[in-house]
Amino acid sequence: MKTTLSYQIYETNAQLPENWNDLGSKNIFLSKEYFEILEKSAPSNMICHYIGLFKDQNLVGIAISQFLDLNKLESFGDRDRCVKASVRKFILKNFASHVLLIGNNMLTGQNSFVFSDSISTVEGIKTLKKATNDLKSKFKSIGKKVHITTFKDYTQKDVENFTSDVFTKNYKYCIQPNMTFPIRDEWRTEQDYIDSLIKKYRDQYKRARKKAEGIEKRKLHLEDIIRYEETIYDLYHHVAQNAPFNTFFLTKNHFRIFKETLKDNFLFYGYFLDEKLIGFNTLIKNGSTIDTYFLGYDDTVQREKMLYLNMLYDMIAYSINKGFKEIIFSRTALEIKSSVGAKPMEMFGFMEHSNKHINKHVPKIFPKLEPEIAWQERNPFK
Repeated sequence: MKTTLSYQIYETNAQLPENWNDLGSKNIFLSKEYFEILEKSAPSNMICHYIGLFKDQNLVGIAISQFLDLNKLESFGDRDRCVKASVRKFILKNFASHVLLIGNNMLTGQNSFVFSDSISTVEGIKTLKKATNDLKSKFKSIGKKVHITTFKDYTQKDVENFTSDVFTKNYKYCIQPNMTFPIRDEWRTEQDYIDSLIKKYRDQYKRARKKAEGIEKRKLHLEDIIRYEETIYDLYHHVAQNAPFNTFFLTKNHFRIFKETLKDNFLFYGYFLDEKLIGFNTLIKNGSTIDTYFLGYDDTVQREKMLYLNMLYDMIAYSINKGFKEIIFSRTALEIKSSVGAKPMEMFGFMEHSNKHINKHVPKIFPKLEPEIAWQERNPFK
């Protein structure tokens, strides 16, 4: 006889089962340690819940859900000042300001769930869908009606697991690709990577490195991150504010909490010019993968010194030297990431509006809200 899965929704890290990390260790973004970071420094418009799936009282699946209140945002990003951006803002504020998602809105990729081998992905996802109904009731009881429920960031292969009848009313959408960088087995050093580039992109590398002369890169420790916290936040906020679209802003203490909690699994690099911090980037070790995280820079210096491109090369060099298999460069800045060798991976999601009349029109409305990104894929390798 088939056992039905049950689930439990947790509000705090302390409530999680002791053996949570048996599954959480497979993805750092579903571990107790990462959830501790969210508890201490999640964006102010975000509420997180953690979902445990059980079979015969055994923990067989773990997942994260996030509730976003877009009414609390001062802006959705100021880069695009056009009619479309104004329409998007109006629709989001009035019809889609409360979003419940299974997954992580602060990251790119499948960081929604991990299931054990004792259950199928299809039954695990079906159970998570049931849990979203419970979460919607929870939020309704505190006066927050969920407008949109979404499962986000799945590859084409993952999508096959969403074909069940419980997703028939969901709109399958495709958003900007995740830029991933596979590290070749034959690369042992940064020079191996440079040697594999065609002349045009070797020249780009040399030009970027020459432009960056005078900039000093430093690995920052916890006390440094605390010391430069104001500047770090200003540099981050400037980049975030100028993005085409934002659904949250980090808290000022976010990077400090990250370093305190993840220690050596979280890397913070500062870029200095004449002893002044003019940029930074962050990396997270996740098994054999490196995830790039948030960064910030002074715009005037970034242009003149090709700082962003140099950061990408530094991330590649570090990951090769340390023997990682892949870098997740996430979305945004697609063309420049492509020029260093990152490949686009299509990402899909499933969404449903709580108003059945609006839900019918989501396939027409949603594509009009997505910021248009025109870019050309590059292939820098021989």
